[in-house]
Amino acid sequence: MQRSKTMQHSTPPQRLLVKLSGEALMGSQGYGIDAAFIGELAAELVAVQRTGCQMALVVGGGNIFRGLSGLASGMNRSSADQMGMLATVMNALALQQAIEQQGGIAVVQSALAMPQVVPSFARREAMAELAVGHMVIFAAGTGNPFFTTDTAAALRAAEIGADLLLKATKVDGVYDADPRRHADARRFDHLTYDQVLAQRLEVMDLTAITLCRENRIPLRIFSMIERGALLAVARGEPRGTIIQDDYYG
Repeated sequence: MQRSKTMQHSTPPQRLLVKLSGEALMGSQGYGIDAAFIGELAAELVAVQRTGCQMALVVGGGNIFRGLSGLASGMNRSSADQMGMLATVMNALALQQAIEQQGGIAVVQSALAMPQVVPSFARREAMAELAVGHMVIFAAGTGNPFFTTDTAAALRAAEIGADLLLKATKVDGVYDADPRRHADARRFDHLTYDQVLAQRLEVMDLTAITLCRENRIPLRIFSMIERGALLAVARGEPRGTIIQDDYYG
């Protein structure tokens, strides 16, 4: 596998979308939401917001319910995925509250209609909120079963014209082997989408990767456990692994 070139300080993104996994919100717990962790996360999100960067978020629901686990227990896939979408709405509301407690402003939009709880997704309204410096949290995935929140993140990034998609994980980038199991695993600073697809690197699902490639959206994989990493990326500092097809051209 080709090693990447060393990344230098890049231009700070003007509009970014951050994909957060539901599992990450568990923090050190085995289930649910770790209040201390989500508070620290919200503080960093607000710090990014105050730099003037327009920021949207997509959050998963795996800390509460995973559609695929429901499928494994004999549940209908559509019903299981719908339950997973509802879990993302719960996480989005918790994240909104944490952000507001840190002095930030965030709105939630859901791909599933639930007007008594949150507004439905509407691109124009989302763009208007971003334009005045508010965070927008997109919940309920794409609103359709059989699509992951990774795909929802890529889709929403394309819809709002994000110039960078960030995926926050528990490791600090893409490796040629699982770094938690292989001490000699090597991290890549830079990859192309074609390399990710050809080598079947488990960065995001195929639909999400294809959406990013076709819409020329750079994807950066970084650690959400590392304090200050998100703010550093928003300032244009290289962290983790950047994926974009025009790097080697």
